[in-house]
Amino acid sequence: MNALLKTSRLLSAVAGAAVLVLAGCAPQSSSPNATASGSASGAAAASCTKGALATLTAGTLTIGTDDPAYDPWFSDNKPDNGKGFESAVAYAVAKQLGYENGKVAWKVAPFNSVVAPGQKKFDFDINQVSITAERRNAVDFSSGYYDVRQAVITLKDSKYAGATSVAELKGAKIGAQVGTTGLTVVQKVISPSQQPSVFDSTDLASAALKNHQIDAIVVDLPTAFYITSVQVPSAKVVGQFPSGAATADGKPEQFGLVLSKGSALTTCVSQAVDALKANGTLDQLAKQWLPAADTAAVLK
Repeated sequence: MNALLKTSRLLSAVAGAAVLVLAGCAPQSSSPNATASGSASGAAAASCTKGALATLTAGTLTIGTDDPAYDPWFSDNKPDNGKGFESAVAYAVAKQLGYENGKVAWKVAPFNSVVAPGQKKFDFDINQVSITAERRNAVDFSSGYYDVRQAVITLKDSKYAGATSVAELKGAKIGAQVGTTGLTVVQKVISPSQQPSVFDSTDLASAALKNHQIDAIVVDLPTAFYITSVQVPSAKVVGQFPSGAATADGKPEQFGLVLSKGSALTTCVSQAVDALKANGTLDQLAKQWLPAADTAAVLK
């Protein structure tokens, strides 16, 4: 009888040890950093509890963007009013994550600091930041929320106003904002004979164009339409560049939400973006706030 009792205890101890080993190998609730593809492990998916994510401030979702926040992405430089494409997208993502408007806080985040390495003072940033392999080395991106093309603007009386090809822009003095894919297009696609002018903001580039200091600027297409209709009505959109002109692999350029490198929220935020894409919300918001892309000719 004693022998049987000893054997039983031995078997119980072995079984208990096996359970501990298996538990140690099981996925933990604090899963590894998610990728920006929107895919997630079971553990990561389980951690996306609506309204209870591991945000910078418990119970609040902090969203970053630049100041000024430009139309048509925002309206009246007030990101918190829900107007403009990116403001509307930000609140739609927040709601998908379980945060109502009153639980969203906005933080000023200059563009260049957003794509630089280091921990951020926001949970995610939305500011027309294109997803690139180089930027992925410093930050995380969500799934893309908008496919964008770059465009070129000149004054209506410029000799470049009638350009229909990239080659016709070679001799122009062209400007773009520092660190943007617009500048990448200037340098690598147009490759002008004159050194490009680099500005700290799109406003400064627009002012230089208006004052005839440069011949043209390159910005994303929706911004180009806003500049020519509101800021510099004496200018026109000459044309847009082909899809993928600003990317190294030729795939469509996409804007993504920016998170700190290795953020535990990346998978959850990507899932929210994917859901809004799947249910048609992103398309609806683009139609509501942004001009149609087919209204500008494609430069050959």
